[in-house]
Amino acid sequence: MYGSCTGHARLCVAAAGAVLLLAGCSSDGDEDKKPVVSQQPKEKDPYWVNPDGKAAKQVASYRRDGDDKNAELITKIAGQPVGEWIGPDNPESEAKGFTEAAAKTDRDALLVLYNIPHRDCGQFSKGGAADGDAYRAWVDKVARGIGDRRATVILEPDAVLHLVDSCTPQEFHEERFDLLKGAVERLKRQPNTKVYLDAGNAGWSQPDALFEPLQRAGIDKADGFSVNVSNFFPTALSKDFGKKLSAKVGGKHFVIDTSRNGNGPYTGGDPKENWCNPPGRALGEEPSARTGDPLVDAYLWVKRPGESDGDCKGGPKAGEWWPEYALGLARNTK
Repeated sequence: MYGSCTGHARLCVAAAGAVLLLAGCSSDGDEDKKPVVSQQPKEKDPYWVNPDGKAAKQVASYRRDGDDKNAELITKIAGQPVGEWIGPDNPESEAKGFTEAAAKTDRDALLVLYNIPHRDCGQFSKGGAADGDAYRAWVDKVARGIGDRRATVILEPDAVLHLVDSCTPQEFHEERFDLLKGAVERLKRQPNTKVYLDAGNAGWSQPDALFEPLQRAGIDKADGFSVNVSNFFPTALSKDFGKKLSAKVGGKHFVIDTSRNGNGPYTGGDPKENWCNPPGRALGEEPSARTGDPLVDAYLWVKRPGESDGDCKGGPKAGEWWPEYALGLARNTK
């Protein structure tokens, strides 16, 4: 009910193809390999748009089939920067590839780290690193891959929240606090890396219960925190939640995931699964660093719109591209 259940069990499934594109491997004159999207104006949004993302590939497929109507709809997603979720197997090469591609366009990479041990309380996106040492080594490889290039990292969606709501067994709490704090400190050793520690969402009705866990998880060394990742709460409500939490953690800034919150949360089904592929949702505010609020650093699309939350409501496995759902999000967007 409270968690965002991020839905990224299969991360970067197209990593090999992405690395080829990022390295500049494409055939001259091949129309199918020309990017179907371009970068957003830097003054509006400094983040990199991946020309080889799943949504961009879907646009290209629709165009090849002559389906211009659906191509135009999915362009609403493909033309925006979204989070790149670093996978468990090749963290250094993935982080390097994404940040190098972003640097070539004079943009910042938006990366999501989601590999904490005992992730997602055994739900649709369960998994994570085998143990604490494996996680520390993985984070170190991500940091080395980023190097001195500009990157914003969203650190471990739900990891703190699932300590507070008792979803994660008590026996793992101390280790998780230590791992999160260590991850913040390691990533901040990179000179141009910003780190936002995830802080759940406005569905958690007791923000006062979050500030002490965030402090134990190293929020003081982070640039701020993220809210509403992979969830659907309206931006205004998320902003109010974030400000209350900010006041408890030294006035830290925060970012809001607006990827799918255009119609707010779904209330028509089982409350325990309303987060999972809810029908009738819409894209929210486009990603932007112009929020009009000094505490809100950016509206971001951390969850990649169109990727499944899990095999519920007819959806594929968590993290897989679901064209029908993506089209629904685009159609419902005002």
